Amino acid sequence: MILIIDDDAIVRSSLSLLLKRAGYEIEAVASPEAALEFVRHTSPDLMLMDMNFSLTTKGEEGLELLQKVKVFCPQVPVILITAWGSISLAVLGMKAGAFDFITKPWDNRQLLKSVKTALDLRNRKTVADVPETRQELDAQYDFSAIIGKSGALIDVLSTVARIADTNASVLITGESGTGKELIAEAIHKNSSRRKQRFVKVNLGGVSQSLFESEMFGHKKGAFTDALADRIGRFELADRGTIFLDEIGELDQTCQVKLLRVLQDQTFEVLGESHPKKVDVRVVSATNANLREMVKKHTFREDLFYRINLIQVYLPALRERREDIPLLASFFADQQSTQNGLPGISFTSEALELLEKLPFPGNIRELKNLIDRTILISGKTRIDAEDIRAQITVPEGNKAPKEIAVEMKLDELEAQTIRKAIEQHGGNLSKVARILGISRAALYRRMEKYGI
Repeated sequence: MILIIDDDAIVRSSLSLLLKRAGYEIEAVASPEAALEFVRHTSPDLMLMDMNFSLTTKGEEGLELLQKVKVFCPQVPVILITAWGSISLAVLGMKAGAFDFITKPWDNRQLLKSVKTALDLRNRKTVADVPETRQELDAQYDFSAIIGKSGALIDVLSTVARIADTNASVLITGESGTGKELIAEAIHKNSSRRKQRFVKVNLGGVSQSLFESEMFGHKKGAFTDALADRIGRFELADRGTIFLDEIGELDQTCQVKLLRVLQDQTFEVLGESHPKKVDVRVVSATNANLREMVKKHTFREDLFYRINLIQVYLPALRERREDIPLLASFFADQQSTQNGLPGISFTSEALELLEKLPFPGNIRELKNLIDRTILISGKTRIDAEDIRAQITVPEGNKAPKEIAVEMKLDELEAQTIRKAIEQHGGNLSKVARILGISRAALYRRMEKYGI
């Protein structure tokens, strides 16, 4: 049962009619006092709550009511109703525990989508039989592209299993090279949208001047270089999933434009005067700390809450070391297949060495190391010395022959970075590329180790 709380009789009537037609049982009240009296004796499945109950638009009554109903019904999702100009109020509500917010005038399809998502996620939280082993997960879900069986990875996959078949927006966080795109694809492949497109966009590579054309499309002649019609990424992803990678790299002007389309899934193609509607699942990813960016006012807080309905943290490779042998064997098999090589294996000493390495570039760096070792050694059985010879990129024809694997991992990581900086003359872009990490990640590590 859904509880509607709004002092506007027309809003209550409109929402009640819409939700009843969708098959939901409805109760509606007109004041905070009536809402509190209701939740004292009845726990609804979901609440739709207005933010303003007086002539002012400050929203104090709505925020106060939200806090009170959360005392009586802490597990019940609350969707806030606010005007576009009062989104800052909705952000405060999200901080206070609201599930989502919609703006007036709302789009019926988008509202029903938000309601369904909230109820789906609530129902999944109460399900106790979520698979807890890799074998059980693989029996029910398609995680074939993801290698590993560590506890840290199983936690991620279990979360994906719970939320995949909902419409909830997902933010995937973690260091560069951890495989965030694979997790995004797994969410799509295990959802009801799996037969539709999975559209990938690297926002770090989209300039401000081309953002609208890239994301929303344009008509021929819309601007000087528009020589033909172009379909935007959101339209390509209609009924499917759009993956917004490196969302932390988006400048603030583009953040506003993105927030608009995420809010009501409506956009205008450049050169057209009428809006288009789409139905997309939004999955974002970043290696940046968006909360810190919000504090520094470099990332919009309202956009952060719009993309961050569910957050999935992908652990670094050093947090799931038991997966390294499996990943190494997988990459070796890939290399054998791609280059027509005989089967390749590793000695136990080689695998022990791999498990001790810091891998600041995570899985991407491990893959580069395995590929390089196989191609340069020319062996079908890789030993520890073969790997040691390729741990850093040789300068000229000289490769390091020794590495102190017994030292602390932080010390080894710092040493690896220092050597790479020295070998490449302080060219940090090249160092980051060689290590398989972003420049931002390299700067963070240099600051950490005082380099």
